[in-house]
Amino acid sequence: MDGMVRPVCVFRECSKYLANYLQAPTSLESRFFSDNGQWENAPLLKGTTKFEALVDAKNILITGGAGFIASWLVRHLVLTYSTEYNIISFDKLDYCSSLNNTRMLDSRNNFRFFHGDVTNPTDVRRCLKLHKIDTIFHFAAQSHVDLSFGNSYNFTKNNVYGTHVLLESAKEAGIRRFIHISTDEVYGEVDKDADDLLEHSALAPTNPYAATKAAAEMLVTAYSRSYNLPVIIVRSNNVYGPHQFPEKVIPKFVNLLQRRRRLIIHGDGQHSRRYIYAGDAADAFDTIFHRGHFGQVYNIGSVDEVTNLELCMKLLAVFDIPQTEAGDWIEHTKDRPFNDRRYAVDGTKLRQLGWEQKITFEEGLRITADWYRDFPNWWGDITNVLTPFPVIMGQSAVPGRLRTREESPVLKATSANASRNSPEVTATKKRKIDVTM
Repeated sequence: MDGMVRPVCVFRECSKYLANYLQAPTSLESRFFSDNGQWENAPLLKGTTKFEALVDAKNILITGGAGFIASWLVRHLVLTYSTEYNIISFDKLDYCSSLNNTRMLDSRNNFRFFHGDVTNPTDVRRCLKLHKIDTIFHFAAQSHVDLSFGNSYNFTKNNVYGTHVLLESAKEAGIRRFIHISTDEVYGEVDKDADDLLEHSALAPTNPYAATKAAAEMLVTAYSRSYNLPVIIVRSNNVYGPHQFPEKVIPKFVNLLQRRRRLIIHGDGQHSRRYIYAGDAADAFDTIFHRGHFGQVYNIGSVDEVTNLELCMKLLAVFDIPQTEAGDWIEHTKDRPFNDRRYAVDGTKLRQLGWEQKITFEEGLRITADWYRDFPNWWGDITNVLTPFPVIMGQSAVPGRLRTREESPVLKATSANASRNSPEVTATKKRKIDVTM
């Protein structure tokens, strides 16, 4: 296709490709590169929107493209606009990324993967030049709030400095569109009776992760005003769905139930969040790309707000576990050092562009649970991830790598207690989700 530069490689020989062409570090864990075959049977999940192609966009870079949310947009754009756009997935393959999320696209002529780090100017500039990039979707970020309390420097490096590197490179390359993906957490906590926050509401982040995302937004805005870089900022509610690394609450709880283990809730369980299915989020990004206006901010606001306790009850229903048995399946633990009670944003501005939320929360939960049932080994061994609080190593070849069971007596105790105390899932006459592994 026009403008697409292709290295000579076979993507299914990924380790050879990365070693020879992308010079992948040998320290990365094997699961990033391994091909366990599960992706071959995975459905090609994407959004539903399609627009008339933009005349000034052709080669689109998506940072963090092997991660959860970004890979949904990668698949959507590659499959929906097969002749209109070339999609380059740029990812350093951190612990929550996997080539399996986009491996099913390897044979597509309009898809390429570039192994690089947004904090490395050489990687970024090389990719922009090699693939003649004109549009950037910037998803790449450290995003686990719990980890940000114990590893905040790494969040600043990746989320703030990485964004700065990308902006400077975009300015030099004459990028025509820079779409920056942020979060609703930059607004901070919203009182229960308060109005939903609008795009011009003040930013008041309360945790290290949210603070780095707000700082990154300030850089994006500064480059727009100082250098006339054409930017759009997107702030989304919590996204969930298939392909999500199980450190986040919904896939974690699904995987715990599949292993017949209790759901551990931080605090009293009354903290609430709004959730949006990944397919609807992909539609939102596609809509903003084709219809959004430069210099604007768009909230992706969901209508599905639930407390953590309500989320547990909905998931128990998905697994056909009676509410009368909820006490056997739900356990409370200490809260985070600080945990916002609620986030709430108004998505009217995005809806005025034509976007709509299509998947109900109950439907999305069932789709997600079914996917993890069908692909239980997608992420390899996730035992260490299914703990109430993540434990990270002081030094690690892979930033943010979770400690192994041998390295952490806390994990040993947690696993032992879970195995000892977890009830068996009761069989019912309703629709079943297999809880065996």
